[in-house]
Amino acid sequence: MHDDVMRAARLIKMVLLLQSRPSMTAAELARELEVSERTVTRDAQALSEAGVPVYADRGRSGGYRLIGGYRTRLTGLARSEAEALFLSGLPGALREMGLDDAASAARLKVSAALLPSLRDASDTAAQRFHLDAPGWYQEPKTPELLPAIAEAVWDDRMITGRYRRRQGAEAERELAPYGLVLKAGVWYLCARADGEFRVYRIDRFTAVAVSEEHFVRDEGFVLPEFWEERAADFARSILRAEVVVRLSEAGVRQLPYAMDRAAAREALDAAGPPDEQGRITVTLLVESPEVAHGQLLPLGPEVEVLEPGELRDLFTETARRMRELYA
Repeated sequence: MHDDVMRAARLIKMVLLLQSRPSMTAAELARELEVSERTVTRDAQALSEAGVPVYADRGRSGGYRLIGGYRTRLTGLARSEAEALFLSGLPGALREMGLDDAASAARLKVSAALLPSLRDASDTAAQRFHLDAPGWYQEPKTPELLPAIAEAVWDDRMITGRYRRRQGAEAERELAPYGLVLKAGVWYLCARADGEFRVYRIDRFTAVAVSEEHFVRDEGFVLPEFWEERAADFARSILRAEVVVRLSEAGVRQLPYAMDRAAAREALDAAGPPDEQGRITVTLLVESPEVAHGQLLPLGPEVEVLEPGELRDLFTETARRMRELYA
């Protein structure tokens, strides 16, 4: 049974390949289908016997083509399938949003040409979902209400949700849900409320009702740009402590990859000239000395902490323990 299913899928893919190109050689088809040229010949014969007009051109430059503009009905991508297609490299995110079935159907049809009405599907998907991969890592969680919110985002439908604030109190809000952002395992909703765009953690929604009412999108709203701006504001807001460090040339290169990149760049730009040892002294904005310890420790001897004494003591203790461990 498994072999029959695999062969059926291969035959469908062959038809889609031939449908999307004027003709293909046996070698090209074999490479795309990951089979031998002999198998390609057998499959082409099977398609012909099943009524699919596959024609074999003989000769050195010959190949296979479909006759008479034949088009299989499999090319009819539904709107939801076309949009999910542009997210199909993110199977986990699709599954959590409840779009994995649409993505599976889309992948069967990906080799065929999209209808003109679906060619903006990539833009549609980009305006509704954004993956912000780096940083802020924590264990991934799938909020229970994510599929319902994702459905409203995709259909441009208003939602009424009960949202738990940081202090624990709940408030009911009517929102126009514009887009979803997956940031290192945490889902966020970018929505318009009372004419203002805001960000909500989806795991703080305790109830959501999807309305039949549709909202009209603001054409000037660009999800990746909006998120980048809000993420930068948040990153700056938590940097409340200062540390002073001395960096080698290698440390200067590594610093933007060890901590908040914008804060690192600002600190390096404001630094004075190198000393006689080629090291520069920079003042960094950090979340706390403890967080800075974890961020700067991977730089090893390329960084020397000067201030505050609390952070220098943490590095001194770490160095002592490592010396004992490797003595």
